[in-house]
Amino acid sequence: MGPKPHIAVCICTYKRPPLLKRLLDELRAQETGGLFDYSVVVVDNDREASARAVAEEFGRTSGVPTGYYVEETPNIAMARNRVVGEAKGDFLAFIDDDEFPQKDWLFQFYKTLSERKVAGVLGPVLPHYDVQPPAWVKKGKFYDRRRHETGFMLTWQEARTGNVMIRSDIIAEEKPVFRPQFGAGGEDQDFFRRMIERGHQFIWCDEAPAYETVPPHRWNLRFLIERALLRGAIVCRHPKNRLRNVGKSLLAVPLYVLALPFLLVAGHHLFMKYLVRLFDHLGRLLAFVNLNPVKERSH
Repeated sequence: MGPKPHIAVCICTYKRPPLLKRLLDELRAQETGGLFDYSVVVVDNDREASARAVAEEFGRTSGVPTGYYVEETPNIAMARNRVVGEAKGDFLAFIDDDEFPQKDWLFQFYKTLSERKVAGVLGPVLPHYDVQPPAWVKKGKFYDRRRHETGFMLTWQEARTGNVMIRSDIIAEEKPVFRPQFGAGGEDQDFFRRMIERGHQFIWCDEAPAYETVPPHRWNLRFLIERALLRGAIVCRHPKNRLRNVGKSLLAVPLYVLALPFLLVAGHHLFMKYLVRLFDHLGRLLAFVNLNPVKERSH
């Protein structure tokens, strides 16, 4: 019998040691069913190496083979390329540093990917609140994401690197894997768009959720608006359907502006929800004319 398949868990981090520690603690004893081995690779995009102590402590105490590296160039695509370059495994599992998985996370991913014979599987990301948020945050479902039944075939617009496992062989000749021009965000969707256009298939695995920590600073309007503007700009960077998306936004902006006063009467959560959507569309339009009020991904 040959060696077991190996999964490399790939983590990019930036100035969030406490959240990284929570994630790593949940990776200490992942269930494998004896089917595979796994290791952890952490790439710190902070040139001051703020995650070093947490990552190295995990490596010393967990029994899980762990690599820690610093990517000094402040660019998420460069950090992802570094983590892919350092990872060694048959499969690469990506999870964000503000997320944490359940104990059978890797097992569920491995089982689904092996059974379905696809290029990769994505799982749900569910909000986790350490502090109870205002009612409008939950009612407006600002951090709820769409879910599917296991096996659902995904489009590139729904794919991302927060909670996904892929076969490493699909990127063997891809240079760079993540394109640096998407360094402010959207590098993951760009990657999945290129992979799907080459015929690779990615499906949903609903049994492998990750939990995203949503701290109080993400509840304020400024954060939500900045994130919406950046999200809209990212959509406009992709060549696919760019003009159609801009056309939709030209129609949507005046409609949302007219609707907002009525939504304020209907409920604060509805007003906030559609105000944020308005800025999604404004982000697209501003990016189309090369204006970008938000330069970096919000944390």
